Amino acid sequence: MNVTINGKNDTVDGAMTVLDLLKLKDVEAPDMVSVQINGEIVEKEKFGATQIAENDEIEFLYFMGGGSRSASRVSCAGKGK
Repeated sequence: MNVTINGKNDTVDGAMTVLDLLKLKDVEAPDMVSVQINGEIVEKEKFGATQIAENDEIEFLYFMGGGSRSASRVSCAGKGK
């Protein structure tokens, strides 16, 4: 079936759940990924039950923590001293 994953056309074989797709695409930490299908976020608890359909637009959203030191310096500038 034809789908779009992160903006790129792709083809997957047969019936597949979100969890199956994450495994197929070798997503290393599926518990750290949010999945959006056709603009709707899929709850992690439903990854195993949510079926992928023909022409779905799927986004794997990776959230990263952290920041730069300069950003923390800027946010503290002018306080106190």
